[in-house]
Amino acid sequence: MTSKSTTDQAFVRDDLHGTVEEPTYSGALSFMRRKYSRDLAGVDVAVTGIPFDLGTSNRPGARLGPRAIRAVSSNLAWAQLDEWGFDALDKLAVIDYGDCDFDPGRPEQIPARIQAHAHTVLSRDVALLSLGGDHFITYPLLQAHAEKYGPLSLIQFDAHSDAWEDEDGRIDHGTMFYHAAQQGLVIPERSVQIGIRTYNAHAWGYNILKGSWVHEHRAQAASAEIRRVVGANKCYLTFDIDCLDPCYAPGTGTPVVGGFTTYQAQQILRGLRGLNLIGMDLVEVAPPYDVGELTALAGASLALEMLYLYAAKPGGA
Repeated sequence: MTSKSTTDQAFVRDDLHGTVEEPTYSGALSFMRRKYSRDLAGVDVAVTGIPFDLGTSNRPGARLGPRAIRAVSSNLAWAQLDEWGFDALDKLAVIDYGDCDFDPGRPEQIPARIQAHAHTVLSRDVALLSLGGDHFITYPLLQAHAEKYGPLSLIQFDAHSDAWEDEDGRIDHGTMFYHAAQQGLVIPERSVQIGIRTYNAHAWGYNILKGSWVHEHRAQAASAEIRRVVGANKCYLTFDIDCLDPCYAPGTGTPVVGGFTTYQAQQILRGLRGLNLIGMDLVEVAPPYDVGELTALAGASLALEMLYLYAAKPGGA
């Protein structure tokens, strides 16, 4: 410990790089104790919350997800992740950009607000790690990313395909990837949906690794297949926490048994090192149904793995 303050790094941090140990039980609860800031100068990644759950078809509550993920992330912010061999927060200048602002009384305006929020960050050549919120938020986020980068490969961890056919303009957390495919935001044949264990009659060209396939073939094979499909394409990674089995993530709106363990998810993500990742989100953490912050901890941990993946992309950040 030094004489300089090591508490409330969310406010007093001067250097956007590095890990500084501070008490896990107190202080301002930014994501991973990063500085709260809207100044994007010199920033590699901005972490932002999208506290929206009006697209939920089952249990609401994911609007509280960003706050819960930030709070529990203080338990992770004292040292680098094991097995990676480096500290992503040494390599990346990361800030907590705060939350996307919108009026829940004007739901028809919210998708455009989310897209504009993302555009503001991306226009400064800063990457986004977004914390949901229900899974609908990925749709306007994909719109913003595709506007900048062109059609993308999608890597989707989920119990559901979220690609059920729907009419244009509806806000629903189960239909976004149908729209994304139809509108050319993503390239389905170069995209992968992983962990799926609910029925949809139409794949719309997506490559699907069902949960049962992953259980049978194990994490290493799953990572290899994702890498084969995506190749060198620019890719967007979205992780719905209900990809995990409810015993590992009970706090979510539409839990489905038969899912991944947290360890399986970590190992698959770590096997994706080197992909050309340009954006990422972690969604559907719903604290009202959580037990002992178990789901929030899983969400924070997997979001942190995404930062490491981004730090390990070709050419660095």
